Amino acid sequence: MEVITPDAFRRDLAMLLRDLPRGVAARLTNYAVAWWDGREVVFAYLREDDLRLIEEEFELRDLLWNEWANELTAWFREPRFERMEEIESWIADSPPRDVDSEA
Repeated sequence: MEVITPDAFRRDLAMLLRDLPRGVAARLTNYAVAWWDGREVVFAYLREDDLRLIEEEFELRDLLWNEWANELTAWFREPRFERMEEIESWIADSPPRDVDSEA
């Protein structure tokens, strides 16, 4: 598989995540996940002491893409998804989108 750009990775991942149930995340690496929050893909690191919990969110464009590109591109060959209660709870607690203000 050819290595893709960060924008193409985000776009392709978004297409997969939008079709999954709320609270399901893509396990990108041992310590990184991504999920669809209803508007966009959110990327986050997992805690080292408990890989079921989020440590902090990160922006894909802030990564050194050259260091992550091969591993993230290879993820599409064998994508892994898992339900994460923490994410499901966050999404359920999110305020509804104000469609009028986005116009």
